[in-house]
Amino acid sequence: MAKNMVTQTDLDHVLDHSRDLWDGLRGESLFITGGTGFIGSWLLDTFEYINDKLNLGASAVVLTRGQHDARPGISFHVGDVRTFEFPAGEFPFVIHAAVESSTDTYLDDQFDVITKGTQRTLDFAKQAGTEKFLFLSSGAVYAGTSAYAEGKRTGEVMCAFSPVPSVVARLFCFLGPYQPLDSHFAIGNFIRDGLAGGPIRLAGGGDTQRSYLYAADLAIWLWTLLFRGAPGQPYNVGSDEVVTIGELAYRVGEAFHPAVKVEIRPGQAAGRYIPPSTAGATQLGLRQWIGLDDAIGRTIRWHNGQ
Repeated sequence: MAKNMVTQTDLDHVLDHSRDLWDGLRGESLFITGGTGFIGSWLLDTFEYINDKLNLGASAVVLTRGQHDARPGISFHVGDVRTFEFPAGEFPFVIHAAVESSTDTYLDDQFDVITKGTQRTLDFAKQAGTEKFLFLSSGAVYAGTSAYAEGKRTGEVMCAFSPVPSVVARLFCFLGPYQPLDSHFAIGNFIRDGLAGGPIRLAGGGDTQRSYLYAADLAIWLWTLLFRGAPGQPYNVGSDEVVTIGELAYRVGEAFHPAVKVEIRPGQAAGRYIPPSTAGATQLGLRQWIGLDDAIGRTIRWHNGQ
C-alpha cells in the first residue's frame, strides 16, 4: 500500500460494505474524470485496493490535467475535460467526478467547464458502450444561482436527456484524508489550525448548520450508486447528523490532546446546508457508519501519519 493512501482500516471498511457490488466490474474497464482531487483520490485508492483483494482483473483509466505515474490497474489519460481525446476501447462504467469543488482555481469559466465537460464525457460514454454513468452533482442545485450551481443543474439535465443510463449523486459536506486544509472547507481549516497548535478561528458566527459524512462512507455510497443506483434517479449524498459550525469547531478542538482553544467571532447570518432527504440511498442499504467524532479523529491521525 502506497504511503499516501488512506489507512488500511478505512480501505477494509469500504471493502466490507461493498464486497457484493464488484462482480460486474470483473475483467472490465472503468473511466473516471476528476480522479486526482479529494473524492477522486478516495475512488482510486479504494478501486486499487479492492481490485487487488478480489482479483477482479479490472482496469481504470483516469482523465487528468497533468502527468501521473501509473498505479496497479490504473492508468492516466491527459486532457482537458471539455476537449479530451477519447481513449480506445469499451468502458461499461464511467464516473464523472471532475469539478466537484466550487473554488477550483484553474477554472476560467466554471459554468462552461462543468457543462462542456459533462457533455464531452457523456459523448465519450455513448461511444464507449457505457452501461452506467455516475454524475457527481452537488447539493448546491437546491439553492443559489452561482455558476457552479447552475452548471451542476445543467449537467443533471444533460444526463437526463442522454441515451447513456445515468445516475446523479448530489453531494453535500464531507471530511477525511486528502481534503484540502487551506481551501473553503471549514472543517479542513479547523483541522489545519488544530494541527498548528491552535487556536481554531471561526469568523462569521457559529450558528450555520452543516452535516458531514466521512470519506470512507462516501466511497461506499458512490460505488453503490454506480453499480446499483437507478438511472434517472438523483440521490442526495451526505449525513443527517446536523451540527452547527460553532459546535464543529469545538469538537475538532477537543479531538486534539491537549484540546485546542477555539475563537468564534460574530458575523454573517446563519445558513443551512443539509441533505433534504437520503431516502433513496437508504433504500440501497446506505447509511452513515462512521460518526462525526470518529471521523474527525481518523482525519487528524492520517495527517499526523498514524
